[in-house]
Amino acid sequence: MTTVTPRDITLLRDALGPLRDREQVAARLLESSAKHSFDPDKELDWDAPFEDGKWFWPPELVSLYGTPLWKRMSDEQRMELARHESASLASLGIWFEIILMQLLVRHIYDKPLTSNHVRYALTEIADECRHSMMFARLIQKGGTPAYQVPRAYHNLARVMKTVSTTPGSFAATLLGEEILDWMQRLTFPDERIQPLVRGVTRIHVVEEARHVRYAREELRRQMVTAPRWEQELTRIGCGEAARIFSVCFVNPKVYENVGLDRRAAVAQVRASGHRREVMQTGAKRLTDFLDDIGVLRGAGRRLWQSSGLLA
Repeated sequence: MTTVTPRDITLLRDALGPLRDREQVAARLLESSAKHSFDPDKELDWDAPFEDGKWFWPPELVSLYGTPLWKRMSDEQRMELARHESASLASLGIWFEIILMQLLVRHIYDKPLTSNHVRYALTEIADECRHSMMFARLIQKGGTPAYQVPRAYHNLARVMKTVSTTPGSFAATLLGEEILDWMQRLTFPDERIQPLVRGVTRIHVVEEARHVRYAREELRRQMVTAPRWEQELTRIGCGEAARIFSVCFVNPKVYENVGLDRRAAVAQVRASGHRREVMQTGAKRLTDFLDDIGVLRGAGRRLWQSSGLLA
């Protein structure tokens, strides 16, 4: 029997350097999962009442912050809008995680069943199940509606996840995870925020860090090994996903539910330089990465720019 040593293996490389061994990456992520995973039902105090005067989302991250309409709103109405936007983002998170779980199951369908790579994918699916239940419980506890994405985009996503390429699936995964992760990293240490919301975001940030690492490593590998047609389809699909994501990020019904004119609110959000800066700053780490590995090119890049997530 011939023993294959690491020197015999041609390492894959991209613009960021050599790619790490897939099994070694997964082994480290499995080890981290064993040490730093949480059961939200036991970790968080769901019975504690909400605290008066505390926000459900940082005001600077609320969509209308700094607009003329925001300046006319009372403090109570601003806090109520933050509560509904928090629920809208939690609803969006559930939608994305359900899509992600389907994409991960499809990704590992033909992979070696006992590999670390498959084991970690299954571990991540278990994480996402807990996250979705955690977000749903937070929405219910907060007393707001669950804000589903518009039916047209719900059905469009059904098509996109069916025809998505493997690299497209991981690019969409990062889109759904990294912008919300940036916002949540600002939320969980913020003492102005409700303790339960801080606890939910802390759990999500810790566990999502592993998911981002897994998706980034695999996307790099896929963009190096995929045929040219698949790379191009990935660029376009990722750009369209960014456009949908930006449209669905906050459900416009939140404005109606706090007594605001929906059309006026949406128009002011679109015109808001602060909001544009927030979204582009939240996406910058991701867009820099996607640019480095060749995803943000051609028509795909133009779609990202039309989404408002890329300058």
